[in-house]
Amino acid sequence: MVHRDLAGRGVRDQRVLDAMGSVPREAFVPAGQRRSAYADRALPLRFGQTVSQPYVVAVTLEALRLAPGDRALEVGAGSGYAAAVAGRLVAEVFAVERIESLAADARQRLESLGFDNVTVVWADGAQGHPPGAPYDAIFLSAATRSVPAALFKQLAVGGRLVAPVGGTGRDQQLALYEKPASVARSPDDVPRRSGLLPVAFVPLLPGVKATGK
Repeated sequence: MVHRDLAGRGVRDQRVLDAMGSVPREAFVPAGQRRSAYADRALPLRFGQTVSQPYVVAVTLEALRLAPGDRALEVGAGSGYAAAVAGRLVAEVFAVERIESLAADARQRLESLGFDNVTVVWADGAQGHPPGAPYDAIFLSAATRSVPAALFKQLAVGGRLVAPVGGTGRDQQLALYEKPASVARSPDDVPRRSGLLPVAFVPLLPGVKATGK
């Protein structure tokens, strides 16, 4: 997967490639999907959620330019797969999941695999996780028409945020936002945005639920 689907399609950051190769994706997908664990596509979870496509995870993490000492936030933890890969690249990851049972499963899974620098939080992802802020990097694993203001507020000056932006269907684009240093002098300065690639993610929904029903 790493050489064919990632490096072969333009992912160049060796740290990202190594991290992707070191995380057992089969541990993060349902038992019935394990034969497809290393296929380069999103796989279904419970409650209409998905495990993100490996190529999109790699592009996201490469765009974030993660450093070993960084603190990162993921919105939409799902099974914990992307947070686990990020955990190989940074000092600390907070992963927010709005569905309590998914959050509990992801937490247990990550703990059993030894990811002690990844913390799964059951909370409204649109509100981020203020106790861990500021974050050097934030990434969303669910699509939004506009990035919630709360997430930009939790992004450190000079920080990077990657999100799937758009409605449902095929009009989503994975976008990189960079919070300029000038924000420290002028809070009205908005993060710079650049497009990465077209994507299709489940929507970012507000609030929290004990199950996906």
